[in-house]
Amino acid sequence: MSEPTELEHFWAVIPAGGAGTRLWPLSRQGSPKFLHDLTGEGRTLIQATRDRLAPLVEERMLVITGEAHRDEVARQLPELPADSLVAEPSARDSMAAIGLAAALLEVRDPDAVMGSFAADHVIPATEAFHAAAATAVAAAREGWLVTIGIEPTHPATGFGYIRVGESLEDVPGANVVEEFVEKPTVEVAAVYVAGGYRWNAGMFVARPGVLLDLLAEQDQAFAAALRGIAADPSTLAQVWPTLPKIAVDHAVAEPAAAAGRVAVVPGAFAWDDIGDFGSLHALVSDEDPVAVVGQRELVRSVDASGLVVPASGRLVAVVGLEDVVVVDTGDAVLVTTLARAQDVKSIVAALKEDGHESLT
Repeated sequence: MSEPTELEHFWAVIPAGGAGTRLWPLSRQGSPKFLHDLTGEGRTLIQATRDRLAPLVEERMLVITGEAHRDEVARQLPELPADSLVAEPSARDSMAAIGLAAALLEVRDPDAVMGSFAADHVIPATEAFHAAAATAVAAAREGWLVTIGIEPTHPATGFGYIRVGESLEDVPGANVVEEFVEKPTVEVAAVYVAGGYRWNAGMFVARPGVLLDLLAEQDQAFAAALRGIAADPSTLAQVWPTLPKIAVDHAVAEPAAAAGRVAVVPGAFAWDDIGDFGSLHALVSDEDPVAVVGQRELVRSVDASGLVVPASGRLVAVVGLEDVVVVDTGDAVLVTTLARAQDVKSIVAALKEDGHESLT
């Protein structure tokens, strides 16, 4: 395996937010999934993300996380320079977080190219990821907003899709994005997969000024506010609550694609965002019918299959149940099936409505 080449002036931005409600009660507002080792490899998801990006950027990283998670992120990433950890005063969705990083980097390094890669994604094939990132950086240097599109393995309904257009003449291995499309039905997803669409994994690479200028074309005040914070960081607490809550896909990527200004690099590697316990089961399952995240010695099963997370340290026994999910965190126990894993978020919503915010 060849050693990856550091990419000059390339900065990794790691948005570390969200509560991962479909992984409740393991993932909570106060301890979201990126702070957990869900793969059993001894590294949390954010640590694995840092490990994957470090060969390309060395210390050129910015982690954008919530104020409540600042100390734990700093503890898990002791290699991260103090000025590379930025805490949001409140959650304002991905455009504010990634846009703030762009504004800070525009000031810090005028030659910067930034790549935004979520803290909670799993990518085992690091070498293939590095190759895709290098191509994306090359396209970004030419002024494109670039995304890395994942080759679908099945007609998933939980992801958005990218319609791939013609090849870029100036960047081999990259194509024009014709359109971003929303999460489809199973039938439509099957058509997308057959038609060569890619999954939208939310990975974006661009020169900071390009990203902010594209935002300014849609919302001039938003871009100006982000640049204002970068010029005077002491205004962060005052200005931040006034920023729109909108995802980078809707704020920038979709309108830019409609104008023919977005490129896609095919990602020839396995990828998972561990969106629910079904995807976690697929990631960690082995020859044992009951997959375990945590201490396997705490799980006993008879004529059963599925996933067990004995996070409380108590013994969990499962008898005669197929495709079951059992998650025990001590203060809460979840029992569902792999088929209904997407519905776990409804429990979190109900708990909030009932005033049990502390459990979410």
